[in-house]
Amino acid sequence: MKLNIAAFALAFGVWWGGGIFLLTWWLLIMGADPGEVTILSEVYAGYAVSAAGSFIGLIWGVICGGICGAILAWLYNLFSKMLVPSVTA
Repeated sequence: MKLNIAAFALAFGVWWGGGIFLLTWWLLIMGADPGEVTILSEVYAGYAVSAAGSFIGLIWGVICGGICGAILAWLYNLFSKMLVPSVTA
């Protein structure tokens, strides 16, 4: 089975960006300090635990998740081709 790299990258990017977005809002609802420095704020420029930061994290998450998803799908296709020989009828 071969993965569609573009579709996998898009799905992984939306999943990762949505996760960051929801995590940020969960932290806000639970009463996190908006000025608190997090690991994500060290990795993603402009991100903060705030309403605006959730959208910045969403954008960064879609970009990073898309790149990582494309790499994962490409590696899967490469290794599946190498490890499972194709059957010809």
